[in-house]
Amino acid sequence: MLNRIKEIATTLAPRLVEIRRHIHSHPELSGQEYQTAAFVAGVLSSSGLHVEEGVGKTGVIGELQGTQHSEKVLAIRTDMDALPIQERSGLEYASRIEGVMHACGHDVHSTVGLGTAMVLSQVAGELGGKVRFLFQPAEEIAQGANWMIKDGVMNHVAAVLGVHVFPSIPAGSIGIRYGALTAAADDLEIIIIGESGHGARPHEAIDAIWIASQVITALQQAISRTQNPLRPVVLSIGKINGGRAANVIADKVELLGTVRSLHPETRDKLPSWIENIVANVCNSYGAKYQVNYRQGVPSVQNDYALTQLLQSSAEEAWTSERVQVLPEPSLGAEDFSVYLEHAPGSMFRLGVGYKDRIINHPLHHPQFEVDESAIITGVVTLAYAVYKYWQLK
Repeated sequence: MLNRIKEIATTLAPRLVEIRRHIHSHPELSGQEYQTAAFVAGVLSSSGLHVEEGVGKTGVIGELQGTQHSEKVLAIRTDMDALPIQERSGLEYASRIEGVMHACGHDVHSTVGLGTAMVLSQVAGELGGKVRFLFQPAEEIAQGANWMIKDGVMNHVAAVLGVHVFPSIPAGSIGIRYGALTAAADDLEIIIIGESGHGARPHEAIDAIWIASQVITALQQAISRTQNPLRPVVLSIGKINGGRAANVIADKVELLGTVRSLHPETRDKLPSWIENIVANVCNSYGAKYQVNYRQGVPSVQNDYALTQLLQSSAEEAWTSERVQVLPEPSLGAEDFSVYLEHAPGSMFRLGVGYKDRIINHPLHHPQFEVDESAIITGVVTLAYAVYKYWQLK
């Protein structure tokens, strides 16, 4: 079966490159993936899958029935949205949409999902059970998974597999990770409320800007001295709003940031830990405060057995030399984790780096590029893992 899957994928390779370049040229922002969804649905329908559109707002699902008519489903999730970045790659198939670019590889993810569906549709008689392909919108704003799940895409799903490109791994290789793959990502808003006054007489005011700077410093210092260094926490303030004029003491400052962590028990303690530090600083200088902490997506925790399935499938397909067991997680976030609250799953890293380049631009870079030979690596790995999954059941 592995040879058959490879033969079909090799035959489809030119078409898959065309698909990827079409999606790359026509990127759409989160929640606006109308053309991408229609294109994906058309490819799935032409491959004989049962297709539903408008799932999770702009998402698409395609189902392929195997030989067993059980309610149990194996899901394959890929995402479709792009980023608000002006592309500067210089490629002939670069984005045609001003200020929008597939700088995170979701064009490759969608193509790998479509390629896997196209391959498996030709060997459906050899599959033991049903496969449901989830083409998800709005991953970049961490909303699409919730939208899809609300519309029932995880009903009867026994397991879910996912893929994400990784430019630091060369094309032709993949990375697998047991346990934590990505971090939980939470949103933080801190509002410091002081009293306005003349810039020449700061002692008559309560300087919200200066107090905000003390809050930022205290939070960063406290992480290194009160949080377990073996259970990392990253807190980054990305936006500061405050002040009215150069010679007026600011009476209000708003801080917006992100908080990343890997361990659920650490994450649960962070809201009160942050508020205590903010309270101590503000009380010391007579300011008032508000702390608004919103939990975002949890950490991706890869299931051991499914990760082992991906590893063995990739090693059989490409040899063990082309499969990296990643020693560390990423503190980036992925709403693939939301599906894992409903079924076990595993996501692997698809190498897309050029082997002959000293520098491969990172994700979210305006010159980000991928070695398109990676598409077949992803398709074969996923298709063979699906086949093996049902063989083991």
